[in-house]
Order: sequence, then C-alpha cells, then structure tokens
Amino acid sequence: MSGRMFWRGVWGYLPANAVQGLVGLGSIVVFTRLLSPEEYGRYALAFSVLVLAHTSVFTWLEAAMARFWAAERDEGLSAHFATLYRTFFALAVPFALVAGLALWIWPAAPALKGAVAAALGTVVAKSLVQLARERRRAAGEVASASLLDMAQTAGGFLLGAGLAAAGLGARGPLLGLLLGALLLVPFVLPRELSFAKGGGFEPARARAYAAYGLPVSASLILALGLASLDRFLIAGFLDAEAVGAYHAAYTLANRTLDVLFVWLGAAGGPALVAALERGGPAELNKAAREQASTMLLLGLPAAAGLALVARPLSELLVGEGLRVAAAQVTPWAAVSALFAGLTTYYFHQAFTLGRRTTLLLAAMAVPAVANLALNLILLPRFGLPGAAWAAAASYAIGALASFAIGRKATRLPLPWNTLLRCAFATAAMAVVVALLPDLGGLAELALKAGAGVVVYGACAWALDAGGVREAAARTLFPRFNAFLSGRPA
Repeated sequence: MSGRMFWRGVWGYLPANAVQGLVGLGSIVVFTRLLSPEEYGRYALAFSVLVLAHTSVFTWLEAAMARFWAAERDEGLSAHFATLYRTFFALAVPFALVAGLALWIWPAAPALKGAVAAALGTVVAKSLVQLARERRRAAGEVASASLLDMAQTAGGFLLGAGLAAAGLGARGPLLGLLLGALLLVPFVLPRELSFAKGGGFEPARARAYAAYGLPVSASLILALGLASLDRFLIAGFLDAEAVGAYHAAYTLANRTLDVLFVWLGAAGGPALVAALERGGPAELNKAAREQASTMLLLGLPAAAGLALVARPLSELLVGEGLRVAAAQVTPWAAVSALFAGLTTYYFHQAFTLGRRTTLLLAAMAVPAVANLALNLILLPRFGLPGAAWAAAASYAIGALASFAIGRKATRLPLPWNTLLRCAFATAAMAVVVALLPDLGGLAELALKAGAGVVVYGACAWALDAGGVREAAARTLFPRFNAFLSGRPA
C-alpha cells in the first residue's frame, strides 16, 4: 500500500516539480539579466531573510499539520485544524508588528531595506498557502496539492518578473511572491477553515504540536544557517556582487537537484508515515528502502551531470556579469545539493517518524557549526571557491551526522547495493562526458547532457541499479500502455 502511495505521489507531483524546476532556472535567466549584479545580490540576501523568518515562526505548524493528520480520526480532525489555525493567527499579528518595528529602526541602505520589507511582507500569506498544501499532501490529495504548488510557484515568478522589468529592482521578485500568495489565499483559506468547524483550541494539542514542531523549525533554522550564512559572510568579506554570483551558482545547482528531491519527498514523506502508522516497522523498512534507492538512482547522476556541464550551463542561463564566477562554484554546489537532498528528504525522516525531533536539532547543529568554522578559514583566503568547498564539506558531514544520530529515533535502511551500482553507472557517464569536445553554449550542453543520459541509463539498466527494471515494469510501462490504448492509467 505504501509503495502504491509513493509512486502515485511521484507521478502526481511530477507536473508541479517540473514547474518548480523551470521557474528555478527561469529565475536565474530572468533576474540575473533584469537586475544588476548588486541588485541581484540584495535580492539574494532579502530572500534568505524571507526563508529564515518563515521557518522561525510558522514552519513548526506546517510540520505538525503534515505529521499528525494521518494519526487523527474523524472526531479529532476538527480540533486538529482549530488548534493549528488559531495558533497561526495568534502568531501572525505579533510577527507583523515586530517585523514592522525592526524595519523602522534598522539603519540599512534604502535599496536593501525595501527588498527585506517585501520579503517579510510575504511570510504570512506564504505560510497560509503552505498550511493548505501540507494538509492536501497528508490527505493524499495529490492533484490538488500539485495544482496549488504550480499556481504559487509560477504566479509568484511571473508577477516578480513583471515588477522587476518595471524597474523595482531587488524588491520586484519578492513583491511578486507576495502578490502570488495573496491571490491564492481567498481560494484556499475558506475550505481549510471549514475543517475546523465544531472544534476548538486545545492547549494539550498545541503543546504536543509545539513539542514536535519547534525542534523541526530549530533544525531548519540551522539548515538555513548552513545554506545562507555563507552569503552574509561573503557580503562581509567581499561584496554584494560576489553574493549575487554565489547565489546564482547555488540556485542553478540547488533548484535543479532540490526540485528532484522535493518531488520524491512530497510523495515519500506521507507514504513513510502511512507505512509506519498502518503497517508497522516491517512495512516502513520496505517503503524506506525503495525510496532511498530511487533517490540514489536519480540524484547521483543529476549531481555529477550538473558538475560536468557547469560552464556551458552558466553561459546559457546566467547573466554575463555573473557567469564566470557561477561556473566555478556550480560543481561544488551540485555536491552540496546532493548531500542536502539525501539528508533532508531521507535521513531526516527518521526523526519525524520516531517523533524525536530534538535529536534532529542535534543532528543539524553539527554541519551548521562546521560550515561557520570552514567559511571563516577558507573564505578570506580563497574567496568564492573557498565558500563553495566549505559548503560541500559541511553538507557531507551533515549527512553522516544525520544518518548516525537518526538511528536512535528510527532505523532507516541504507541500500548499499544500489549505492554501489549507481556510483559505477555515474562514473561511466562521467568518463564519457569528460571525453566529449568543449563546443561552448547550447551545443555543448545538449551534446554532453544527451550523452550522459544515454550512458547512465544504459549502465543503470544493465546493472538493474535501484531495481530500475522492476520499478519500470510496475509503474512506467502500464502508464505508457494505457496512454497508447486511450485507457486511464
């Protein structure tokens, strides 16, 4: 059952994650051209503030929505929703007041201050949409959750691009995110609030949700420190233009790989919860092994491929003022994104499944401290490459720490056989791609990407890496045959 739920989610969330991938790459193409390098750097800093504020105040409610929904029965759902939404609105008002006061007294340059104001204004509306999305995912409403994701992602990007083109500078992309979320709230909020009818705020529930969710938020804050602290250090040691180049490179790698892992995680997280709640440890082990194998099967070649085509990809997507530095950073950003994806969407599931989220906080402290220390050592001496090396090493350390500490909460399997087979297929792909000529631009990208896909696919199929043959026979071939015959899959 959990396997069917996982693959139904994988295919159902494919359109939304395709949109996220296109928007992620499109944001680099559009914003690195519409904004000057300095403006793009301010946008990167303000976006980091947005994510940090959202995670600090509201993400724990989203985590509680996702984790506790499956364990509720009909009579408890109304209290579940009433407690979550009343807590949300109790937090939203003081957050708005504190954010406004902080902006008023902050002695920053007007350009950066305006961008941060737009970022903070986005947080409440974004959180309401995220709560609705997490409820849909937990309930298995794949099409609805996917549509909501696509509307928020594409709408925010298109509005932001228009505002940036209108000359609003670093504020433009962030105001686009704000307007995109605000336009969705009237469509999603009434239905979500209707689930709370007949229920009331229950302090015991709120305490249980906080005990579970606040350590998740704290660990994510550490993760954001791991992902964002280097940008602030780069701004301090170098300048805003260097921040822009670094952010462009990490967006190029992170958005590509993060879309892959978010796609699998959106389907996998609810499936693992359902497996544990309804099938016990044996069903959980089976579902977890399948998910880890799928992540390795797709994640390893994706990261290696990005590293191998960093230069032509940067030439094609990144604005001229940032592309040289971005090409230098992108290979290391791909390594970071691979370890970050495996850690967040697989190893961290051990803590949420076991409801021991305080251990998650301990696991995230390890790479966060390592990242700060390594940046302080490497960034002043080596510049942007030093920051990239520090990030890659920190994420690798974080993956090892999360795997080791997570076993105290829930013992998730690590499919070594799949790892070795995927690594061999990836190495074969890398050798072939490295031997191809450097044509530059789109021609080189198309040649190397196409050759990489063919070589890796052939090797993975020959080795049956990650059980790819069985997975294709069980999921892909029936859908393809149904499409050809005109029958529903």
